[in-house]
Amino acid sequence: MDPVAGTLLRMLALLSAQTCSTVVVGNTYNCDAPLASALSRASFSSSSELSSSHGPGFASLNRRDGAGGWTPFVSDKYQWLQIDLGERMKVTAVATQGGYGSSDWVTSYLLMFSDSGRNWKQYRREESFLGFPGNTNSDSVVHYRLQPPLEARFLRFLPLAWNPKGRIGMRIEVYGCAYRSEMVNFDGKSFLLYTINQKSMNPVKEIITLKFKTTQSDGILLHREGQNGKHITLELVKELILFLNSGDANLPSPDTQATLTLGSLLDDQHWHSVLIELLNTRINFTVDKHTYHFQADGETSLLDLDYKISFGGIPRHGKSMVVPHKSFHGCFENLFYNGVDIIDLSKKHKPEILIMGNVSFSCLHPQTVPVTFLSSRSYLALPHPSGENSLVISFQFRTWNRAGLLLTSQFLHRSGTLVLVLSDGKLKLRLCPPSQPMRAITAGAGLNDGQWHSVSLSAKGNHWSLKVDSNASSAAHSLHGWVDSADTYYFGGYPDNSSGSGCESLLGGFQGCLRLMSIGGTAVDPISVQQGVLGSFSDLQIDSCGITDRCLPSYCEHGGECSQSWDTFSCDCTHTGYVGATCHSSLYERSCEAYKHRGNSSGLYYIDLDGSGPLGPALVYCNMTDSAWTSVQHNGSHLSRVKSSHGESPQPVIFKYMASMDQLQALIDQADHCQQDLAFHCKKSRLTLTHLDGTPVSWWVGRTNETHTYWGGSLPDAQKCTCGLEGNCIDSQYHCNCDADRDEWTSDTGVLSHKEHLPVTQVVMTDAGRPHSEAAYTLGPLLCQGDNSFWNSASFNTETSYLHFPTFRGELSADVSFFFKTTASSGVFVENLGITDFIRLELGAPTEVTFSFDVGNGPCEVKVWSPTPFNDNRWHHVRAERNVKEASLQVDQLPQKFQPAPTGGHLRLQLNSQLFIGGTASRQRGFLGCIRSLQLNGMALDLEERAKVTPGVEPGCSGHCSSYGHLCLNGGRCREQHRGVTCDCASSAYEGPFCSHEISAYFGAGSSVIYSFQEHHNYTFNGNSSSLAALFHEELTLTREIATLSFRTTGTPSLLLYVSSFHEEYLSVILAPNGSLQIRYKLDRHKEPDVFNFDFKNLADGQLHNVKINREAAVVFIEVNEDARRHATLSSGTEFNAVKSLVLGMILEPQGADPDTRRAAAHGFTGCLSAVRFGRAAPLKEALRPGGPARVTVRGQVAAGSSCATGAGPGSGTRELAPRLSGGTGHSGPTDGGEPLINANRSDSAVIGGVVAVVIFILLCVTAIAIRIYQQRWLYQKNKSDISKAGDNAETLKSELNMQNTISESQKEYFF
Repeated sequence: MDPVAGTLLRMLALLSAQTCSTVVVGNTYNCDAPLASALSRASFSSSSELSSSHGPGFASLNRRDGAGGWTPFVSDKYQWLQIDLGERMKVTAVATQGGYGSSDWVTSYLLMFSDSGRNWKQYRREESFLGFPGNTNSDSVVHYRLQPPLEARFLRFLPLAWNPKGRIGMRIEVYGCAYRSEMVNFDGKSFLLYTINQKSMNPVKEIITLKFKTTQSDGILLHREGQNGKHITLELVKELILFLNSGDANLPSPDTQATLTLGSLLDDQHWHSVLIELLNTRINFTVDKHTYHFQADGETSLLDLDYKISFGGIPRHGKSMVVPHKSFHGCFENLFYNGVDIIDLSKKHKPEILIMGNVSFSCLHPQTVPVTFLSSRSYLALPHPSGENSLVISFQFRTWNRAGLLLTSQFLHRSGTLVLVLSDGKLKLRLCPPSQPMRAITAGAGLNDGQWHSVSLSAKGNHWSLKVDSNASSAAHSLHGWVDSADTYYFGGYPDNSSGSGCESLLGGFQGCLRLMSIGGTAVDPISVQQGVLGSFSDLQIDSCGITDRCLPSYCEHGGECSQSWDTFSCDCTHTGYVGATCHSSLYERSCEAYKHRGNSSGLYYIDLDGSGPLGPALVYCNMTDSAWTSVQHNGSHLSRVKSSHGESPQPVIFKYMASMDQLQALIDQADHCQQDLAFHCKKSRLTLTHLDGTPVSWWVGRTNETHTYWGGSLPDAQKCTCGLEGNCIDSQYHCNCDADRDEWTSDTGVLSHKEHLPVTQVVMTDAGRPHSEAAYTLGPLLCQGDNSFWNSASFNTETSYLHFPTFRGELSADVSFFFKTTASSGVFVENLGITDFIRLELGAPTEVTFSFDVGNGPCEVKVWSPTPFNDNRWHHVRAERNVKEASLQVDQLPQKFQPAPTGGHLRLQLNSQLFIGGTASRQRGFLGCIRSLQLNGMALDLEERAKVTPGVEPGCSGHCSSYGHLCLNGGRCREQHRGVTCDCASSAYEGPFCSHEISAYFGAGSSVIYSFQEHHNYTFNGNSSSLAALFHEELTLTREIATLSFRTTGTPSLLLYVSSFHEEYLSVILAPNGSLQIRYKLDRHKEPDVFNFDFKNLADGQLHNVKINREAAVVFIEVNEDARRHATLSSGTEFNAVKSLVLGMILEPQGADPDTRRAAAHGFTGCLSAVRFGRAAPLKEALRPGGPARVTVRGQVAAGSSCATGAGPGSGTRELAPRLSGGTGHSGPTDGGEPLINANRSDSAVIGGVVAVVIFILLCVTAIAIRIYQQRWLYQKNKSDISKAGDNAETLKSELNMQNTISESQKEYFF
């Protein structure tokens, strides 16, 4: 027989023996035979029995003899019922009943298992740390299937709760089948060396499976080497670590080395399973129920190793292991390599197995009895051994808690107290003599790591010694003090009624495990304690260490670090970008659109495209125009030359973005539109033509790694550039400028806008490899506009209507977020049901939103109340989250409410119905109103698409201005759009998406801006605004107006604002010679003007000042810098008749003005003016943003500035609202990002500034003409040789392109 086939047959035979008494039904093995009912009464034992007829032998399921079941003598939590199955069996299910015909039954219990009847381990169901559900009466049977099954000889049932009107009563059954295994025992000095049969090797896949158990925390499990230091090693170092090295051990790098870590608390002397799957460059590493998937970098196969593999240790000739490693001390079970039974070969002494050292084929069970201190109230009281005078105490402990009382004792005659505590992970020994200072020593660090640590405490004479962990690096710590004998030692705590000395009164009890306790050289037997023969105790679990790693698996998401104590865990979310008890919720908005509608301006932001999903935050630039644009940069945004070497075709240019490809795909999918600028500069380098073999000379690669040969503005199959589509290429025979193959620089530019192909990841230009060919490119950032999920909404018109979606899968973490608006007083937003579990969000009352759920332990609710009603027809944002630690609910900016996770039940939310939106399965309590931007665990639901086919529900929802209108500032008006809102800044002195960008102008000496109020223009009148009233066709008469302006100057006197009329009425705002602000109203030419003087400070101080004037008939309200306020009554009139014009700056002869106004008008204004508004008139805006009616005249030097507040001088760029993209294709889009440049402060000196500016301008003009003439002639003669000699850097290339453009222009001009 073929050896490979023979080995596989042996493996199948062993597997069939393990699954045992199997009855094959299809492909399912039956391993559900009743095991307990066939056992003798002697196989049952218990902690106690009420009577002989209540003994454990009567505890079989459905048994009625005796008293009809087992009942202990005392019903408390220290009782247990035990079964000895005779040998290790595979157990797949258990069942329980109460005592026959009685009121005695157990409502919940723990299931423990053991191979030896000692050192019990709790079987934990699912992720729950609680017990199994029991019975509700005496006769019904409750089954529970074990997933996964367990293998054990002994089972123990520990009642946790029982019928309060009766006693503990149990009848039980266990289901399963026989379990067969091969075992090998290593003594820490031995190992097996297996020479692999090459015929049994799989070139694609290798599988290693085994089980192990040990009491040691370190040791080698397997090791295999290859050439050049390549190796794979599985080692126990507290955790199970799989070391991989796929390259040169002498030259380590992250690409060649990997360390995979799994498992915890593996030295508990219980079986742990290991599965290693090697698939060329991929590894699946599983320990118990937890799997680590790893993909190695590069192409080096992890299967390329030698034909020898060792188990339990490493041969001394090992080539790759530099430092010595400890061999394994413990047992292996069912060790297979690619189906080969290694233990069976070893037992048969096959030649391919080399046994080194003392190896036995059975597994010994050391009789170590641990004790678990379950709570802070636990303690173990032990007497001092009689006849023993020395004080020597030793024990081992393990815990996750940073603090707790380990040992305390009061010496005889009250001569003092001994206290040994764990504090901040360190041991502290305290001696507290009466009426004397406390003495203390500290030893160890990080002792709350869950590992076993040994402690030795001794006293001799007046010398105390404390030693932690008996290794060479642990030194003994000494303390001098008295030594006296004690009669009782308290471990882990002390009774509540004991009178301590005060030395330990502030300490909490110890929670963890102790073992190997010894007092005065005499070992303590915990079984004697359990039987009541020795000492006393409270709240202990004897013969079991119940420590559990609550960070395995870790419920901390998104890279949060898990830390734990005995009964809980916590997550450190620092630097993750997420918050919450499990780091589930993102700190950031999903899109630039969301940031915009929070009122944020343009800038760099982190966005989390899938919220709480697996994608992390990405750093992008948000350009807030009328719509929100998202810009993602890459590493090649500058102008770059295409290079070739040795005449070969240039290498592809690969672009790496500041976001991962998954993040980019999510961004593109949720955007309304995406585009990318792509510009080529070429000289004898073609773009769209093909080689003789039909391959294109140039192409680009998109997100899906597909090549594309179309260019900006064309369809995917057109193979045209923008000039080809517009019909203006430099050579009409070609569809691209570069295809003309001219010996001069030319270019093709455009915008790629097919979302499914973006972003550009590679650009290839092979034609630049020809002699005398040159090419360069510029690729702009990825630009995406909008967020189609942010405005995705549905309107629910009837209480019986709803939308339904597939079941919500939020087992361990579930978050739901959405916006709603309604006028109804109640209604259900979201509901999903299970058999008993459910999740629901609803408007319970006009001022109450409720989040309710059930995870198997009854309904829980979290509520948020509001001082104002939610049914105000405005958008309100709701975010609810439920995880394994807590539930939370937040509505708008109201305080977030929390509810700790309830005890009991199960961790996973188990739902199976459809997800209902806007209603319930019962069609009751439906929601009336709108729901928008619904997201579940970061996934957006398309409400609009589903609403199109659902009666009673309409896609979309109007009325956004009621919620977002406040974002429109400075008089801007909110305008509804199909998706969102926009701010109309026509009546505002500001501009920008929120009318918040200041329009500023710098006035030189003698300059002015004149705004004319045209008689024929009608203005709507609004009593609540500053709008003008059109009262007749020829005259504009005002009974009220609002005027605002901001200024910065050092000149006095100055005229800031002058509004005149045809009737010699006016309003003037001036700075007097002393810098005080004066506001003058003259509303009757026959009367003197009303003067309001603000002389609290000199306002010509070069700082920014704000003025607001609000007149209602004869009452004027004036505000300066938002702190100086005044109101007065005009004596000159109540109407401003026949308003003619508004002037900023100098006026030669203001008719009818008072002398102070005339004096200020003659000087005009030098400095910066901004935010000027009179009624609906915004003179600076119309002067600097032409395009409307020609009502503004500008005289002199008036230059636009970025902001008066920043002190930027004239010429500083102002932010564009919707600038054109580079490429000239006619597509509008965002700018490339960035803040306006800020120049140096401008001098306010009028005369000097004007003269200097004129002189400099004349000199520059003369110089430019001379340079132009020289440059044109020189370039015309020298351009070819000079361009070819230029360097490869970007600046040189730009110079070449600029020179070429100059040459092209010069050929069309005459020389002077």
